[in-house]
Amino acid sequence: MSFTLYHHGSSVCAAKVRFALAEKNMDWDGVYIDILKGEQFTPEYLKLNPKGVVPTLLHDDLVIPDSTVIIEYLDQIAPDTSLHPTDPWERAQVRYWTKAVDEDLHPACGTMTFVCSHRHTVLKNLGPEGAEKFLASTPKLSVTSNWKEQKDSFVRFGFEAPGAAEKVKLYDTYLFKMEEALQDTDWLVGNKFSIADISLTPYVNRLAMMSMRGMWENGRLPNVEKWFNRIEANPNFKKCFIDWVPEDLTNDLRENGAKSWPEVAKILEIEI
Repeated sequence: MSFTLYHHGSSVCAAKVRFALAEKNMDWDGVYIDILKGEQFTPEYLKLNPKGVVPTLLHDDLVIPDSTVIIEYLDQIAPDTSLHPTDPWERAQVRYWTKAVDEDLHPACGTMTFVCSHRHTVLKNLGPEGAEKFLASTPKLSVTSNWKEQKDSFVRFGFEAPGAAEKVKLYDTYLFKMEEALQDTDWLVGNKFSIADISLTPYVNRLAMMSMRGMWENGRLPNVEKWFNRIEANPNFKKCFIDWVPEDLTNDLRENGAKSWPEVAKILEIEI
């Protein structure tokens, strides 16, 4: 049984799968796809993942794309270390979280990441002509049905792009949902670490890497703050989320995010 993961350091979905593999103690080989240089749009990779996104898992000769599906698949073939609860009610609750991530939070994260940071990084690394080629290479059906047009708008216009501020607010609503779920409990479902916590980790960590801890710190969302402190203390956190991100990209996320934070705080009416 061999696993090959096509992934990238800053991809929230790829980080989610790395975290799950680590928690399940499963070994894997990696193929690093630089999504900020457009390597996900090569004909060879598009044969594996027509959406042109990461991650994609190869299990021997089987191809499994989509991070949520990948983790469910891994739990099916290695049930002894399942990250999904056995209790039917608790299993339903974690599915609500993973469903929300796929439908709402992930598109909102794509928006915030490009508006706050990646649009600057793409232009810096590729130049104007390269950025145009990068934007043109996005498949019409990708993160969402209109992601190609949205990404183009977010890169060109930043916070002034249609829908950008609404996605920032949507992102924030999920932090508030987490705050409520974490009342009197350490973890999101059943007071047990599960796929729900794994699924939310990369999205909270993305904000942290973009210098936006102010969305939960300073008494704003204390339960989320304590939850993320527990997550950061997990022995697998650093190697799955921090170590894979190239230093220059880590710096870009931190510095671009810090410059964008006042605009985000203004949208969310956070005093800074």
